[in-house]
Amino acid sequence: MTELIKSGDTIAVDYTGKIENGEVFDTSEGKTPLTFTVGSGMLIKGFDNAVTGMKKGESKTVTIPPEEGYGPRHEDAVVEIPRAQFPDEIPLEVGLQLELQDPQGRPVPARIMEITDETVKMDINHFLAGKTLVFDITIAETGLEAPPAHDCGCGCGSDGGNCGTDDGNCGSGCEGGCSH
Repeated sequence: MTELIKSGDTIAVDYTGKIENGEVFDTSEGKTPLTFTVGSGMLIKGFDNAVTGMKKGESKTVTIPPEEGYGPRHEDAVVEIPRAQFPDEIPLEVGLQLELQDPQGRPVPARIMEITDETVKMDINHFLAGKTLVFDITIAETGLEAPPAHDCGCGCGSDGGNCGTDDGNCGSGCEGGCSH
């Protein structure tokens, strides 16, 4: 009999993450399955909750509200930065995603909202904040060894960035670990 997944288990999953409107924002398709320890804080709470009680080979689709995902969107999470602080080689344009640093030196993904002669207005909300998410999840492996610990706050639902993607971009943040 196959054991049901519980908090503390290390598993690998194949997944596709979509915004409620069906737009795919991240997938493991064509990649190695995502390996993480359930309940460790590597992923958003809703994803951890979704895999709890599943077993190897099982698939399901789960809808995750913002409260169990990336939280609400905060209108006050907009900063204005003097345009002179941006290097000339960065072609500033509305919608461009850049990485800022918080006072502790941690990466903070940001999107340009508006550009004036003096300032650049940037949105530092996670790009999935305030959104209802839909994940198609298949349990690929169970009983794995825990991935190495990282001294940072990356992964779904955290305030870290550069998490787990091959290109160093945060993507959904649903990939455990940090840029390493």
